[in-house]
This record gives sequence, C-alpha cells and structure tokens, in this order.
Amino acid sequence: MPELPDIMIYIEALQRQCTGHPIEKVLLKSVFLVRSLEPDLFAVQGRRVLGFRRLGKRVVWELEDELFLVFHLMISGRFHLRKPGTKPTRKTDLLALQFADFTVMLTEVGSKRRASLFVVSGEDRLADHSPKGLEVLDAPIEDFTQALSSENRTLKRALCNPSMFSGIGNAYSDEILHAARLSPFKWTSRLSAEEVERLYGLANDKPRSCPQ
Repeated sequence: MPELPDIMIYIEALQRQCTGHPIEKVLLKSVFLVRSLEPDLFAVQGRRVLGFRRLGKRVVWELEDELFLVFHLMISGRFHLRKPGTKPTRKTDLLALQFADFTVMLTEVGSKRRASLFVVSGEDRLADHSPKGLEVLDAPIEDFTQALSSENRTLKRALCNPSMFSGIGNAYSDEILHAARLSPFKWTSRLSAEEVERLYGLANDKPRSCPQ
C-alpha cells in the first residue's frame, strides 16, 4: 500500500506534470471506484488543476472552484502517465483523466477493487476526509512525543493509527521500527527519551524526491 513516502513522491510528480492544466475529459471504466454522489465526477471536465495535497494516505487533487478529487489508492492502486488520448481499456484500468498533452491513468491489479475516489466540493467537506493524525514531517519533537504518549499502545499499533499519526501504515512503520532498533511490541509508555528521539528522527525523515 502506498504510504507517506510514496504518496509524497506521487504528489511531487503530479504537481510537476499536471498543475495549471485543465482536465479535458474523464473516462470512468470501473463504476465501483467512485464512492460519492455529488458533485458528479464529470463536473471536473474543463476545470484546471491548481495543485495537490495529502490527507493521511489519500492523494487530493485541487481543482478550480473548490472542487477536489480525493483518491485512496489502498493496496494496489497506482497512477501512471500515458500518451494523450489514452483510454482505459485494460483489465487493470479504472479511470483516465485526459489532458491536452498526456493522460493520467489510475490502475489497480487484483480481482477486488479497493481503491476509491470521492468528488468533494469545498474545504469544509474536504476536511471530513482527514484522519486528523499528526503530520510527522512537519511536527516538532514535542508534538510527536505528546501524540505517542496520548494512548498506551504497542509501537506498531500507535504508528499505524491514523488518528495518531498521518500517513504511516504497515510497511512504513516496519521500516521505521527496524531502523530505530525497536520492537513493534514495545509499549509506548515504556519508551525512554532517547528511544522517542530516535523514533522521531526516522519518522520525520523527509522522503527522497523522484527523478526529473
């Protein structure tokens, strides 16, 4: 499942490729992808992309007139850059967002369709999709320590709890704990100050940029 480092790299690449360009056409192949009723997905046609952001593990496309596309890629959802005019014809294709000079294709492998898309109008409604966990990449160590000690859980469960920490899932938490040389079963209440600082340094490490 794409988690915080992967999603940040996705956002950087999408920002560079799509910002400032209008979505010319939307081609939906999987009706199970869209989980909202209003606004209609096709209302985004002709709207210019203003930017991208992350809400937990969700990739948010910001469009003109406060319209947002909120994608949750789940286990195997992926964005791909395709040639202009490419249509979603393969079994794995879910959605094509066609621009004048390129197409962004959303795919998902496997028989089950878990990836989701919500079309949202307004910042207030967008906030409903936030798990409201701590943004570790921007947080000082004091906030990280407070969040970590807010509930007495095992480290694995604490780091994977989206209401405690934003964007950290199963795989990323394993990487952090392995690098910190800490057991996933250690209780948060039993961490030393040095262990908290070590954990913070690794969780707060900025993801590497994707190549140009």
